[in-house]
Amino acid sequence: MKDIENTIIDICQRAKAGSYSLMAASTQDKNNTLLKMAELLDKRKDFIQQENLKDIDHGREIGLSAAMLDRLRLSDVVVAAIVNGLQEVAALPDPVGKIVDMGRRPNGLQVGRMQVPLGVISMIYESRPNVTVDAASLCIKAGNSVILRGGSEAIHSNKALAQILQEAMTGTTINQEIVQVVPFTDREAVRTLLNQKDYIDLIIPRGGEGLINFVSENSKIPVLKHFKGVCHIFVDRLADVEKGIAIIHNAKVQRPGVCNALEGILVHEEIAENFLLQLTEHLQEAGVELRGCPRALAISNKIKPAGETDWGREFLDLIMCVKVVSDYQEAKDYIYQYGSQHTECIITEDYTLAHRFIREVDASAVMVNASTRFNDGGQLGLGTEIGISTTKLHAYGPMGLEELTTKKFVVLGDGQIRE
Repeated sequence: MKDIENTIIDICQRAKAGSYSLMAASTQDKNNTLLKMAELLDKRKDFIQQENLKDIDHGREIGLSAAMLDRLRLSDVVVAAIVNGLQEVAALPDPVGKIVDMGRRPNGLQVGRMQVPLGVISMIYESRPNVTVDAASLCIKAGNSVILRGGSEAIHSNKALAQILQEAMTGTTINQEIVQVVPFTDREAVRTLLNQKDYIDLIIPRGGEGLINFVSENSKIPVLKHFKGVCHIFVDRLADVEKGIAIIHNAKVQRPGVCNALEGILVHEEIAENFLLQLTEHLQEAGVELRGCPRALAISNKIKPAGETDWGREFLDLIMCVKVVSDYQEAKDYIYQYGSQHTECIITEDYTLAHRFIREVDASAVMVNASTRFNDGGQLGLGTEIGISTTKLHAYGPMGLEELTTKKFVVLGDGQIRE
């Protein structure tokens, strides 16, 4: 255990030292480094996939599901997307050094706020090894060092990707110490990492509920949580039925195993019978299992009874809850009780009610007549994201470059002294 602790502390110290050197890096320095990383990852694809195969084989041995193995696999398409993601981040505007809200005080002082890096960010995540590169690229562009601790199921993939990222920084103006990967799969390594408040400025956990809770309960460092996605759609009495069915189908069926996939439908009682009869037939063809309340069961025999633990559950599968509600207020109360502040949507042609929903429903993204699948950094114009924050300090929703910086005050004077 002492070896783990000493190694973690050494990693943190090197990342901290690297973060200071990165503060002096120009936008061109950072962009050139990211493009060199993209080029080397593409060249070393065979090596990456060989290491990834070790994780795939181990995953099969320990009984990982087909969905988990799919998230783990670094196919040609996934590697190409990783390379493209690095190139996209390089093309994004650099937020670091931007001064906003500059104004002049009555005494002549000019006061503004400058965007600056957070410092050292530690990302603790499960399964998908592409997160290793996504997180590193965003942190570098925003001027931060990053300490990456992926899941044990992806250890070979993550170490291979990090090795190539560090190799790509050789000969550049960027210190390769800014990207670190924790080489241990032992949970004690995470516990030690969470104690390094002298070196790490922010922890971002991304994964299952168990991981998020463990990090939140044990960290001495501020935590920005990418928590579970229990996303709902409320189908109002003035909904366009055809539009609503298409949106629900997309939100649930396109990729059911992701955090912005739909997990529950609330249907206004005035249109429930007509809407649910059409919806159940449509979703049955896509293999979706609906679990409903007694009122929903009375409408369609294709809906199964929902259990107590189904309400507010993140299924991450082709399973979904459905509840008939008497009005908007009941739908809103249900979302307050069972939502996870990730994504909530209303289907309605009532302009006034749509704006009430936007104002009154608390979630990182609130949508009107659009699929929950749009709560994604790339879809919302941020480029690659590091995660979706369901907490409110200091970011809420998809976290891109802006969310990986903070602001410091800049004061420009001409000899002023305080009276």
